[in-house]
Amino acid sequence: MTTVLIAGGAGYIGSTVASACLDAGITPVVLDNLVRGRLEFTKGRTFYEGDIADGALVDRIFSEHPDISAVVHCAALIVVPESVADPIGYYDANVSKSLSFVGHLHRNGCDRIIFSSSASIYRAEDGSPVDEDSPLAPQSPYARTKAHCEEMFADIAVAGPRVLSLRYFNPVGADPELRTGLQLKRPSHALGVLIQAHQEGRPFPITGTNYPTRDGTGIRDYVHVWDLAAAHIAAIQRFDSILTEGKRSIAINLGTGSGTTVRELCDAFNNVVSTPLQTIDADPRPGDVAGGYTKSDRASELLGWTPELSLEDGIRSALNWIPVRDGLLPD
Repeated sequence: MTTVLIAGGAGYIGSTVASACLDAGITPVVLDNLVRGRLEFTKGRTFYEGDIADGALVDRIFSEHPDISAVVHCAALIVVPESVADPIGYYDANVSKSLSFVGHLHRNGCDRIIFSSSASIYRAEDGSPVDEDSPLAPQSPYARTKAHCEEMFADIAVAGPRVLSLRYFNPVGADPELRTGLQLKRPSHALGVLIQAHQEGRPFPITGTNYPTRDGTGIRDYVHVWDLAAAHIAAIQRFDSILTEGKRSIAINLGTGSGTTVRELCDAFNNVVSTPLQTIDADPRPGDVAGGYTKSDRASELLGWTPELSLEDGIRSALNWIPVRDGLLPD
């Protein structure tokens, strides 16, 4: 049986990947410092509380689990406004500690790393699709930490562990079995703000209506978190066929391959709920851009992966998760 170490495995993405591993017959070993992760998400899983930069702890994990064959590196701080306010903290947590972590993995003979990267590194400003060779222009300290890590890992992979970087677009939803989901009670992403507006009975502001998109509103690529988890399973299973001695690092976009505008997101939401959401048009916020979405050819070709769940599925599972979250996670 395959065993995989999931760093950041008590967070939103990492815990969902751990659930998918269990369902696929892969044993997850979770490492998380619980700065943002939740202890509740580690139930029934082998769990080590600690930091990825703690070499002694990483050595202990590999000593106690010598069958670990790959590492999924999800450990990171991810809040854009927070990264603007605390760039030093973000570069330390996301870049410096990742460098230490990879050094510890290399010392322990680990040659397979799957890195949680982000589509925020792209110059997605005009609503058009991007692929893995599109220009990069990260717009926040958070996004730049992801870009720096990718560059760093590509250099390291020449003489160290091979690295497969998965560039996530916009994750939504929860584990369909509601074992885990988004741990934040007031998330700042579009769907989270939309749900809050609906719960509070107030209109949802559509910020920006004159972008070069099909209906004038911003466009994003919303991918169900369970589909993201399935892509990680494919990456684990196909790692050695994707990365060889001749090709030791690569990036793969993970998205639906089609964009969803803000108006379309609101329409999808209204297809799920019984009481329609009201919207109002508003001016764009400072720094807002039209956005973009991914082409998914590489994910299909290399991972054999295409998303199976719809945006409505993601909205539905996000709504179903809320009462479970409120009962599971104390304030």
